[in-house]
Amino acid sequence: MKESPLISVCIPAYKHIDFLKRLLDSLTRQTFRDFEVVITDDSPDDSVKNLVTQFAHLLTIRYFRNPVALGTPENWNEGIRRAVGQWIKLIHDDDWLAGENSLQRFADAIQRNPGATFFFCAFRNNWLQSGRMEEVHINSFRYKQLLKQPAVLFSSNVVGPPSVILHPNDKQFFYDNKVKWVVDIDFYIRYFKTARPVHIPEILINVGMGEHQVTQDCFRKREVEVPENFHLLNKLPVGVLKNILVYDAWWRLMRNLEITREEEIRTAGYNGPIHPVLVSMIGWQKKIPRGLLGNGLFSKLSMVVHYLLHRNQLRP
Repeated sequence: MKESPLISVCIPAYKHIDFLKRLLDSLTRQTFRDFEVVITDDSPDDSVKNLVTQFAHLLTIRYFRNPVALGTPENWNEGIRRAVGQWIKLIHDDDWLAGENSLQRFADAIQRNPGATFFFCAFRNNWLQSGRMEEVHINSFRYKQLLKQPAVLFSSNVVGPPSVILHPNDKQFFYDNKVKWVVDIDFYIRYFKTARPVHIPEILINVGMGEHQVTQDCFRKREVEVPENFHLLNKLPVGVLKNILVYDAWWRLMRNLEITREEEIRTAGYNGPIHPVLVSMIGWQKKIPRGLLGNGLFSKLSMVVHYLLHRNQLRP
């Protein structure tokens, strides 16, 4: 194997050895072999280390036990820091490669798109408890909107989790350790300022869905979602709210968290500036009966009316 492999498969691990074994098994089956495996381990015991030794003769693995648990997403960053391959393929330990040619397809995409620095693929969600599966593909409308304004990821993360992406190992981009809920879309929006994302329409990754995930602990929690979304918005020009998909995302955020007063944003943990349009949005929603606001069609129409009345206040 070359000193610098084409791809570094970075796996941030934490105790889930059954999941990790499934991922490592999928790596042993790859037809493409120009890759290394970098495992950064946050576990409090030797369970991951012991499993890795069973694969040492099957894969080129470099294992690192973190002296102190780094958590999400800093353990992801540690894998990137340790990688020596030309490209980074981060894969969470509860996800796995969908087929034996998955890494080959990523390598093919690199060759077909010289100059491209960000790839993402279609994927399959797998609910671990129920066994339900869902194939996830980005539609052409969303892809075009993503290329025009990456901040539409506020509306829907159409890229997917970090396990589906591939980017160069330039040691320039790391995940923001101040956030957990919006950590992936924050990374993508920052990356797309300098890179045009290339989509691979084939399902190459299986994504494990379950209660063990960090995102499940964050869902619909004001103290998580409010400060993190404002943290991300403050990195961007306020003009991104003029995109109706972004505007709608903030409308739904305030509605779903049942924010009715500016003070509730403060008590949720955010103390920075709030744009007057967002303050108005909260006041507008407060006047609508909760039953009506929960009706999808009525809520959407109300959002559009509010947007049309206030969009001129959102300067690029």
